[in-house]
Amino acid sequence: MPKPPAPAPDAGLLHGRIAGWFEANARPLPWREPDCSPWGIMVSEFMLQQTPVARVLPVWEQWLQRWPVPAALAAEPAGEAVRAWGRLGYPRRALRLHAAPAAIVEDHGGEVPGTYAQLLALPGVGTYTAAAIASFAFDAPETVVDTNVRRVHARLVSGQALPSPSLTAKEMKLAHALMPGSDGAKIWNAGVMELGALVCTARSPGCPQCPVLDACAWVAAGRPEPSYVPKGQAWAGTDRQVRGAMMAVLRKATAPVLPQLLLGSVDLVAAGGPAGPGGIHAELRRLRALDASDEQLSRCLDGLLEDGLAEASGAGVALPA
Repeated sequence: MPKPPAPAPDAGLLHGRIAGWFEANARPLPWREPDCSPWGIMVSEFMLQQTPVARVLPVWEQWLQRWPVPAALAAEPAGEAVRAWGRLGYPRRALRLHAAPAAIVEDHGGEVPGTYAQLLALPGVGTYTAAAIASFAFDAPETVVDTNVRRVHARLVSGQALPSPSLTAKEMKLAHALMPGSDGAKIWNAGVMELGALVCTARSPGCPQCPVLDACAWVAAGRPEPSYVPKGQAWAGTDRQVRGAMMAVLRKATAPVLPQLLLGSVDLVAAGGPAGPGGIHAELRRLRALDASDEQLSRCLDGLLEDGLAEASGAGVALPA
């Protein structure tokens, strides 16, 4: 990969135009409202990773109604966080989000801490999440780099159709160099992210709507094709799909579930229990309909137990206590 070029000398123009575009076109999301708490922003950052805004919105609203402050979640078992996560996917994020409130209560008086270092020290919080919370909740001049930001930087400055398949040190160096002063850091982070989500999209970029079209190195180069073909994430038939179906059973269950039911070795009618579209049998039928092999079912159940997303006891398998 060639070395990214230095930021254009008119970086101030980029900052001003993207900030102006963001103020006029940003989606009215609840975690962007001035009265949204740092905790609300923290919850949104966990939920938005690899998940579309439309799917996050109802779950975020329900989560904040039930757990409006970190202490409320800290008082609940981890299994309730996993249950409330619903079908957002990647449920280990729910476990990570549940891990942080106890430390927030014990070490920070129940308030989400405001610095990158303090946030990074919380259980379950990684480098991206710490930077995003510090920037969006506390206006800290941290560099926030997600997939959308990387794509905008790749096109606007580096002249490439897509960023590298995984984040590189060179990309981070470029992102740091493009950051404005502390006064404009928050809106720059949010603006570039939103530009990538709404205009500078991966498949069909809306270049005519771009506020920095005339400064885009990729457009100036004739919009060259990407150097690789992005691989979409498979779903049908994967362990992720089977694990998700098992998790749906456990979320619906009000008591431990026999592992034989999850592994398909017990007839559903003979097993008894709640029936109907809202009962556990509906989710078990969906799991059976995947027609997964015995080996895959066993592997997926073992994986859920190893990841802490489920716990086994003499009574059966349930969400973590």
